[in-house]
Amino acid sequence: MWVSWLMVLVLLWPVAATTRSDVKPGCKQKCGMISVPYPFGLMDQASAMSKSFFLNCSSNDEGHPELLFGRNMPISNISEQEGTVTVGIYAAFNCYNKTGIENYFSQSVTLGSGPFMFSNTRNIFTAIGCDTSARVINYEFTYGATCLSICTDYVEMSDENPCSGSGCCQTSIPKGLKSLRYLLYTYYNYTNVSDFNHCGFAFLADKNSLKISDWPLSRTPKYGKDAYATDVVIEWVVENKTCEQAKANASAYACGANADCTYPESGQGYRCSCNEGFEGNPYLQEGCQDIDECTDPKRYPCQGNCENTVGNYKCRCPLGMYGDGKKGCQGFGIITIVAAIGATIFLVIICLLLYMMCKKREKEKNFRKHGGIVLKHQRVRIFSEAELEKATKNYADDQKLGEGGFGSVYKGVLIDNTLVAVKKFKGVDKAQMNEEFQKEMGVISQVNHRNVVKLLGLCLETRVPLLVYEFISNGTLYKHIHDKTSRLLASWSNRLRIASEIALALNYLHSLADPPIIHGDVKSVNILLDNKYTTKIADFGASVLLSTDKTIIAIQGLIGYLDPEYLMTGILTVQSDVYSFGVVLVELLTGEKPNSISSAGEKRNIIKHFISALGTNNLFKILNFQAADEGEMDEIEAVGELAKACLNSMGENRPTIKQVSDRLAMLNEHTQKSWTQQNSDETDYLLGETSQSPCKEVDQQMTPCQTVISFQIENYTDSIS
Repeated sequence: MWVSWLMVLVLLWPVAATTRSDVKPGCKQKCGMISVPYPFGLMDQASAMSKSFFLNCSSNDEGHPELLFGRNMPISNISEQEGTVTVGIYAAFNCYNKTGIENYFSQSVTLGSGPFMFSNTRNIFTAIGCDTSARVINYEFTYGATCLSICTDYVEMSDENPCSGSGCCQTSIPKGLKSLRYLLYTYYNYTNVSDFNHCGFAFLADKNSLKISDWPLSRTPKYGKDAYATDVVIEWVVENKTCEQAKANASAYACGANADCTYPESGQGYRCSCNEGFEGNPYLQEGCQDIDECTDPKRYPCQGNCENTVGNYKCRCPLGMYGDGKKGCQGFGIITIVAAIGATIFLVIICLLLYMMCKKREKEKNFRKHGGIVLKHQRVRIFSEAELEKATKNYADDQKLGEGGFGSVYKGVLIDNTLVAVKKFKGVDKAQMNEEFQKEMGVISQVNHRNVVKLLGLCLETRVPLLVYEFISNGTLYKHIHDKTSRLLASWSNRLRIASEIALALNYLHSLADPPIIHGDVKSVNILLDNKYTTKIADFGASVLLSTDKTIIAIQGLIGYLDPEYLMTGILTVQSDVYSFGVVLVELLTGEKPNSISSAGEKRNIIKHFISALGTNNLFKILNFQAADEGEMDEIEAVGELAKACLNSMGENRPTIKQVSDRLAMLNEHTQKSWTQQNSDETDYLLGETSQSPCKEVDQQMTPCQTVISFQIENYTDSIS
C-alpha cells in the first residue's frame, strides 16, 4: 500500500513544486471562488500591502462567502497584472406615470482618497428609457456629463444597438475619477409615457461585459439582493508617486525581484510588472519567476535545440544547420540527412514494388469487371491505358476537344497515326459511373450508321473505362451556325442536306436499331461534321435505351432544346427527340440560339419568335441567309412548317422522326438534283479550301427513301404558347 502512495507522491511532486502562490506565506488566497492576490489581503491587515488593500471576506444572508469592496460592492475579479478590481454597483432608476414619479433611486459611489479610481478606458456611462435624461457628476462638481434617451415607438434593445439616443444613450467618463453620482430626469415632464416603458435606468458598466439586450425597455426595477447591478472596473495603483520617487525609498518600494515600476494609462501613481522573461505576482519579493520558454513552443518558437536561461532562452540550430533557431534554421542536420536518405531509398523501393503490384492487380480487376474477357473475343478493339496516355499527351489541356455531361473528350494520335477522340469520364462516384458506362456501351455497341459517330474501341484497365471514337475533324454544327467566318451554311442546299442527315440518323436510332434508342440530348453542339462535311450525331452522354413502354424517366439535356412536355411530366419519349430536332431546324434557319438576346439587349425565346414569324408570313425576314430562287423559297417554307410541327407542345401531335426524315430526304433529293444542273462548281467556293463538295457526295451518301409519308402540316400547328 505504501508503495502506491509513494508513486502518487512522486507523480504529484513536480506539480506541487511548480505551484505559484500570489499571496504572502501563510495568508488566505481565496474568498469563496474569488482569488485575492497580493497586494490585497484577507483575515488581517498584515496580509495586505496597506490598509487600502485590506478586504473583508464575510458571509451573505444565505451563508455563502462574499468579498466586498468598501461597504456594499461585491467583488467578482481582482487582477494584479492589469491593476483592476471588478465590482458590482446598483443601477439608478426612476419609474413614473403621467402624473409624475412613482419610484426613484439615485446612485452615489466614492472611492475615497486612496489608490483607486474608475477606469475611463473600460467603463461607459449608459442610460436606458424613452423619457430619460441621465446625468453623471463627481462629488467635487469638477466633472459632469449628460446623455438623453427618448423614443416614441418600441425599440428592440439588441447588442447591435449603437445607443445613440433612441432607447438608450452612452457617454464616456474622464480618467482619474474617484467619485460618481447618477441622476435621472425627465425630458417630456412625464407627459410621454408609453405602455412599454415606465422606467428609466442609468449605470456605469464594463464595456466588455455589458449586454444592451439584458436591458429591455419594459424592465422594471427589483429591490434588495435582487436589484440590478452592473460590473464596474476600478483601477488601482500602489501609491500616488512617480517611479523615481518610489525607487528613492527602497524600504517602501512595492516591486519585488525581477519586477519594475510602470505607469498606468491614467498617469496617476505607479504599478509593478514582471520583467520580460518572468511571470507571476510582481508585488511579492520572489513573485516574478523565470519562464521556461522551452516548455511553451507556441509562444516562444524554437526550431533547434532549446535551452532555458534566466529571463530568456537560447535556441541553437542542429548540427549541420545554420541561422537563428528562434526565426528558423536553414540547411539540414547531418543525422537528418543520413536518416532521410536511407528512409527515402527504402520507401521508394517499397512504394515502387507496391505500386507495380497494385497497378497490375487494379488493371486486371478493372479489365474483368468491365467485361474485358468477353469483349476481347468480339469486334471491339481493346486499348491499353499507356497507349491512350501517349496518344493524348497524357490528356494535356491543349488536346481537349470539349466536355459533355459525363466527361471530357481529348484528341489523340495512335501509333499508326490514326486520329481518335478519347472520352474520359469525370470524377463522379464509382456506382454512378459504372452504371453510365454500361448504359453507354449498351447503346453504342448497337449503333452502326454513317451519320452516327463510330466507336473504335475502349480501354478497360482504368477504374472508369475510356471510350475511343473516330475523330471528327470539322467541328460542331453549332460552330458553323454561329461563326460568321464559316461559309458552309451560306447555301440552302447544305443546310437542307445537314438537316436531312440528322433526321436520318435519329430515324435509325428510333426505328432501325435494336432495341430502339432515345438520344435525349439532340442539339447543335452534339452534331459534328467530318472532313467531307458529312453529318455525325455524337455524345451519347444523355442517351438511354428505350424501355418496352416507350418512355424513360430522368435524362440530361440542355434546357433550350428540351421537350416542354418532358419538363412538365418528367417522362422522356422518342417524340422528345423530335422536339429537340425541331429546335435545331429553327437554329439552322435563323442562325439564332434557342435563348438569344435581341438587339435591345432583352432575352427572347427564338421558338416563339420563329412560330410568330411563320404565322404572319414573315419567315424570310428572320433567316440568316438568302434563298437563291423561288424553288428554294418553297423548300424553306416547307422546312419551316415541318419545324413548327416538330415543336408542337404535345408529343402525340408531332410527326414521327421517320415522317420528318422521309420528308426532308424528298426535299433534299429534289434540291441536290436542281443544284447539280445549275452549277456544279459553286459548292467548292462556298466551302472554302476543301476541294471535296459535300453536295456532290450527297446522292451517294443518302439512303433512298423507300416510302414517302405524306401528312397534313396543319395538323401540327398547335405551337408553344
